Amino acid sequence: MERIEPSSLGPGTVLVIGAGNIGQRLIALLAGHCPVVTVTRRHDQVPVLQRLGARVLLADLDKPDSLAGLAGIADALVHLAPPPGQGDVDTRTVNLLRALTSEPLLEGVSMLAQGLARPEPTAAEHRLRRLVYVSTTGVYGDCAGARVDETTPVAPQSDRARRRVDAERRLLDWGEAQQVPVTILRAPGIYAADRLPIERLRAGTPVLRTEDDVYTNHIHADDLARICAAALRGSASGVFNACDDSDIRMGDYFDRVADAFGLARPPRVARAQARASIPAPLLSFMGESRRIANDRLKRELGIVLLYPTIDEGIAAAVRDRANRGG
Repeated sequence: MERIEPSSLGPGTVLVIGAGNIGQRLIALLAGHCPVVTVTRRHDQVPVLQRLGARVLLADLDKPDSLAGLAGIADALVHLAPPPGQGDVDTRTVNLLRALTSEPLLEGVSMLAQGLARPEPTAAEHRLRRLVYVSTTGVYGDCAGARVDETTPVAPQSDRARRRVDAERRLLDWGEAQQVPVTILRAPGIYAADRLPIERLRAGTPVLRTEDDVYTNHIHADDLARICAAALRGSASGVFNACDDSDIRMGDYFDRVADAFGLARPPRVARAQARASIPAPLLSFMGESRRIANDRLKRELGIVLLYPTIDEGIAAAVRDRANRGG
């Protein structure tokens, strides 16, 4: 994975909330150039995260008491944790913001790495200098295939998208009140060599026929991690669409993956037939169509994508799997 130059990062500690796929890619990108701290609730993840170069805290966003002590340990924060699976409120973000606003109590968090404890900080040291949140382009809802930029009003149609809108608004309001610049990165479908619909293709899961199909949007996992790093070191704040340049329908995406890996293209069905043959989670994404513009991402964050379209990303995945013998 590409590393950013040390000179492009500030000297401060970065706290990564959410140590999943993108979080681990970001930690690997930052490690060695600035101190990185991350949070996990899983003991089995600790060795993996430490090998990537992070100092690790055991805490759970669903358990507010476990978060005591997060305030004051970092200069910048990247929030990658998804909302809970139900409701209209992102209670995890609520709990995180309360913890960040509280007085630092370092003994309240289980510290698994040396070097986190430090002398009592001053009031100025308690405050974050930047916060980055990875949201979803799902907040725009169905746009009937229209072009969408950051000025497009949010119109969430699913509960999961409504929870994301709730998180965005809370973070932006908190940032304004605390005088902390907040950057919202709205990401679409994230893919990489290990995040392709191979099993769905092998299972013969149908997709919509062309006349019923929806436009879908993508970002490679490595590029999303790089965008997070750029948001940390940049001065721009507000909302950015974190997507690539692809302009493609969902069925065509499945076809391209199938062709690249020598698999049969998926059968095409009319929307009226889809409910009986397409799994509900996938079907829900087939009810929203939009084409996301990424001009602001390139202009204000200076992003040059490693994988400008899914064609480059799929080709890289083929090479990666071949190198690994998969």
